[in-house]
Amino acid sequence: MGILQLKDVSKSFGEGTYRTDVLKDINLDVQEGEFLVVLGFSGTGKTTLINLMAGLESPTSGTATFKGAAIKEPNPERGVIFQSYSLLPWLTVTGNVQLAVDTVFPDMPKVEKAEKVAHFVKMVGLSHAASRRPAELSGGMRQRVNVARALVMNPEMLLLDEPLSALDALTRANLADEIERIWQADQKTCVLITNDVDEAIILADRIIALNPDGTLGQEFKVTLPRPRDRMEMNSNDTFKRLRAEVTKHLMDVGIEAKVEGTRGLPSVTPIHGVPAAVKDAQEGLIDNRFLDFSQLHKVYPTPKGPLTVVEDFDLKIDRGEFISLIGHSGCGKSTVLTMAAGLNEISKGAIKLDGRHVEGADPERAVVFQSPNLFPWLTAKENVAVGVDKVYPRASQAERQDVVEYYLERVGLADAMDKPASDLSNGMQQRVGIARAFALSPKLLLLDEPFGMLDSLTRWELQEVLMEVWSRTKVTAICVTHDVDEAILLADRVVMMTNGPQATIGKIVNVDLPRPRTRKALLEHPDYYKYRQDVLDFLEEYEHGAKPKSKPAPKAIAAE
Repeated sequence: MGILQLKDVSKSFGEGTYRTDVLKDINLDVQEGEFLVVLGFSGTGKTTLINLMAGLESPTSGTATFKGAAIKEPNPERGVIFQSYSLLPWLTVTGNVQLAVDTVFPDMPKVEKAEKVAHFVKMVGLSHAASRRPAELSGGMRQRVNVARALVMNPEMLLLDEPLSALDALTRANLADEIERIWQADQKTCVLITNDVDEAIILADRIIALNPDGTLGQEFKVTLPRPRDRMEMNSNDTFKRLRAEVTKHLMDVGIEAKVEGTRGLPSVTPIHGVPAAVKDAQEGLIDNRFLDFSQLHKVYPTPKGPLTVVEDFDLKIDRGEFISLIGHSGCGKSTVLTMAAGLNEISKGAIKLDGRHVEGADPERAVVFQSPNLFPWLTAKENVAVGVDKVYPRASQAERQDVVEYYLERVGLADAMDKPASDLSNGMQQRVGIARAFALSPKLLLLDEPFGMLDSLTRWELQEVLMEVWSRTKVTAICVTHDVDEAILLADRVVMMTNGPQATIGKIVNVDLPRPRTRKALLEHPDYYKYRQDVLDFLEEYEHGAKPKSKPAPKAIAAE
């Protein structure tokens, strides 16, 4: 029998017609000392499952037990680390951790308490910041305080509810490694909820998928030896096989609704400074060096003098190319993108699109940001129509309506066109943003981490939507991302930037993989992990904020 058991557990909220069934018939045995990962996506009941284990919720039916006794309320023997930090803003790092000690060990001598607090603050690497308050800490550091606070209570079991999901990719990876190290040192029982497949495989002894209907799905045993090095995993056949199996299963059970619609795109001509006599807006565009970044610099004035954020950014992009721009936080990726959009002034150098200098914002350069930026009081259709009405002034109302509805169908929103944006989920709002960008029939599509705020499954789904619509339009596109798999999946070339300030292009990888692409197919392609290794090697070189010894010359490579 496991240390924690759920037997025939179901959980519902509300009554009668307002009842929502979240979890159904959950049977789960968590073994003492194991690291169990429950992998699922938004709306599958993951947090409810952790809350039942923690004693923050009670089952509607069935039983939840810890060491044979019914779980009726929270207990320090089950330490919980949530996604949000929940730190007291007026207390220091030490003060926040001390609070947990005072609560659980009220009779412990003061000196012993101080030693205990210092030990766990050191364990999570925050001794240098012990006297800082939460406002003075980064997101990753705040989450480390959360980890220390849970550990200091000396729980027998750690329950982790997506503790890393709000962090950037590098901080997330480093903190996951830290959690594994702590788990190995103490051999505590751990249950981690996550939507990240790589994180699950790196940490778990066992992975269980949580289905969208609230039932437990397939179980995967992870037999990889510990400690598991992320870089080595990329060339490990067992890791690659397991990664493909888990991803395929999640996509099969999660992505049921595919892009729908049979509407044809009307033959109307957008205006982007193209003479009215030109029947086809795509005629006469240059093919080579369609987008040309030349000696691009961005310099900001500061009290200490000029700060060069981007330096000598040189890139020539042919018409119809899809470029991924990747690098660590603060390397100037978004700065380059906003200069291309005409939203950020160029300090030195030039950007030319179709032979003309980029000056100011223009619908010929459509931008999709991380946050959808919709008018909440307008419907999905009305949000897309705002731009379409300006770009197609000579088209009839019916033709413009067809353009709007065509792209909303293509992104899978045929049944939600007339819903207000405020009633749509984050993923659906981002679909509207993608439809709006394509409906402008732009010369250049600029995507600034468009899926960064979404859970993995929604992100995978929208990547496929983006690729499907892009394959029909072949619009020249640049996507800023920190996700290595996303970068390779989308791009013809992955352009990697060195760390800022004075960031520039460090390396370019030509991605010679067949199109149309799907995530499942790429995971099985023999060259996929070679490209992934190229990008990972580059990112690791710059992982700790290192600057190159001498300015690198951009080099293009392709898999052999």
